[in-house]
Amino acid sequence: MTRLSPRTALRRAAGGLAAAGLLAAGSLAVGAPARADTPVLTLGGPAETAVHPYPETGSPQKSSLGLTVHNPDPDEESMGYEGEVTYTLDLSGIEGVAELTPAEDTGADCEITGATAVCHDWGVYAGLSSIADFDLAAVKGSKDGASGTIQVTGSADGVTFTPFSTKVTVGGPDLVMKRLPFEQQLRPGDVQSAPITFTNKGTTAADGVLLTLMYSRGLDLPQRYANCEYNGEAGEDPFDDFVWATALCSVPGSYEPGATYTLGEPLPVKATERAFYDTFIYRIDEDSAAQRSAQRAGAPFSRGTGSALTMNKVTSSARSADLDPWDNQQEADFRTENTANFVAVGDTADGAVGETVTADLGFRNDGPAWIGYIRSGEPVAAFDFTVPEGAVVTRMPDSCQGVTADGMYREDQNGAPRYVCDASMTVRDGAEISLPFDLRITERLPDAEGAVRIRNTWLTDPALPFDPKPADNTARLVLNGTGSADTGGTTDGTTGTGGSTEGTAGGDTGAGTGGQEDGQTSGTPDTSSGAGSSGSTGGTSGSASTDTGGFLASTGSVALMATAAAVIALAAGGVLYATTRRRAEGV
Repeated sequence: MTRLSPRTALRRAAGGLAAAGLLAAGSLAVGAPARADTPVLTLGGPAETAVHPYPETGSPQKSSLGLTVHNPDPDEESMGYEGEVTYTLDLSGIEGVAELTPAEDTGADCEITGATAVCHDWGVYAGLSSIADFDLAAVKGSKDGASGTIQVTGSADGVTFTPFSTKVTVGGPDLVMKRLPFEQQLRPGDVQSAPITFTNKGTTAADGVLLTLMYSRGLDLPQRYANCEYNGEAGEDPFDDFVWATALCSVPGSYEPGATYTLGEPLPVKATERAFYDTFIYRIDEDSAAQRSAQRAGAPFSRGTGSALTMNKVTSSARSADLDPWDNQQEADFRTENTANFVAVGDTADGAVGETVTADLGFRNDGPAWIGYIRSGEPVAAFDFTVPEGAVVTRMPDSCQGVTADGMYREDQNGAPRYVCDASMTVRDGAEISLPFDLRITERLPDAEGAVRIRNTWLTDPALPFDPKPADNTARLVLNGTGSADTGGTTDGTTGTGGSTEGTAGGDTGAGTGGQEDGQTSGTPDTSSGAGSSGSTGGTSGSASTDTGGFLASTGSVALMATAAAVIALAAGGVLYATTRRRAEGV
C-alpha cells in the first residue's frame, strides 16, 4: 500500500489529489455508498480510460490505469486498517476490447489469470492510497469505438469495500495544446497576447472543449468572457495560502480529428504591479459537466460579462476519454522586473528574574511585489533572531531551530543563542508574519538587546535579491528598557516595528559569514565547534519547546541551502500532469 504524495502522484492515473492547492482532479469516479455498520473503504480511479487503436504495424501503445482506495479515518496519525486485503478486478467486460497488465512499478502483488486479476496487500492507510498501477492496450481485432467495463471489488476482515467500475474505450479525441512563444522577462503592466491553439490528434471528434487557465498572484486576465467562469483574484487575502486564480471557458462545437483550432481573438495576459516570479497554465479538455465540476473543486466561480470566447479551425484533417491527457497542458513562467520590501519587526518586553515574557517578532512585505517560489517550493527568506543577554528562549515557532552564535548547526536546541526560521514558499504583498518567542529572564540587564533580521536563506549571501531597501531588514528586541526604546521597523526612520540598522545590536549580528571559512551554510553541521560551542546567552540553560504560532512553514531542518526543485502535480482528466523547474537566477 502506497500513500499518494506529490512525487508518487506523477505516475498515478487516478485519485483526486492536487499538490500545492493547484488544479483539481478531472474525470474520476468512486463506488457507491455501502453499509454504515462497519468501516467503509472506497475504491476509485478514473471514470474512463481511452486506449489507442491497435496499430497496423508494431506494438500497441499503452495507456495507464491507476486504482485507489480511500480510508476515511479522520486520525491523520492513524495507521488505518491493519490486516490482509484482497482486491479483485473482473476483466470479462473488456474481452475483445483491451488487455490489462500490471505496470512495471505497480508496487502491489498482482496476478492475472484469465479474465480475473487479484492483488494482495496488507493494510490501508488513513486517507487516499494507491492500490496498483496497470497498463491497458487495445487487443488485435478491436474496433475503433469499442468499449467495455472493468469491475473492481475488495475484501478484508471487519471492513466493507464499495465496488468500483471504470470504462475502457478504444479510440477517442486526443487534444494537444500548442506551446506559445511568450516573452518571459516582463515589466509591471506588460500585456501579452496568448493565441491559444490546439490540435485533435485522436480518432474521434471532441464534443465541445473546456479551456482551463490558471495564473499565479502576479498575473491577471483583464478580459472577462461571457462563456468563462472565474474564481476571483489570486490571493485577495494577504494571509490566504492559495496563490492561484482559475478561469474555466466552455466553447461548444465539434472539434474534428486532424484539425487544429485557435482562439477567435488572442487572450490578453497581464503582469500586474505585484508580479515577480509567476506561472501561467493553459489546458484543453473535452467539455462535460463532470469535467467542469472537477476543475471547480468546490471553489466559488462567477461568470464573465464580456463577449464570448470562440475557437476557429485552422486546418482540417461521441465523446470519449482523451487518448493522451499528458499533452493537453502547457505552462509558461515569467520573471517580472519588480521588487518587494521586506521589513523586520522587533519588540520590547520587561520582566523580573525568573519571569517568562513573550516577544512578538516577525517581518512584513511592504511590496509592491509578492514573492513566491511556487516551482521549487523553497522558502523565500530566513528569519534570524539573536537572543538578548540575560534571557533564554523557552518556546519558539515550530518553523524555527536553534543554531550556534555564528549561525552554524547545533544539535542541542536547549538554550540556543540564536534561532533561524524558514519562511514559507510564498509571502504576499501586504502580509505581516508574526513569530512569537517566549523568553525566561535569567538576569535582569537594563536595555539588553537582541538582533532580528530577515535575510536570504544563504548564510554566506544574506542580502535579499529582490529587496531594494536593506536598511529595514534588521530590527531589535529590547528587554528591560530604561527609556523609550526604538526597536526599528519603519522605513522613514521613526519609532516603530522592524527596520532601522542604526543602533542594532552587533550590526550584522553574525548573520553574514561569521565563523565560516569554507562557504558552509547554517544547515551544515560544524564538527569543529560542536553542539556546545555556544552556550546560553544568559549563562543559564533552558528547554525551548516549539509553538505553532506564525505563518512560516516548518521544514523540519535548519538547512538554509537551496532545496531540490519541488514537483507541481496537476490532476486533470483523470491523469496527473507535472512539471519541475528550478527557480530563475537570483533566487
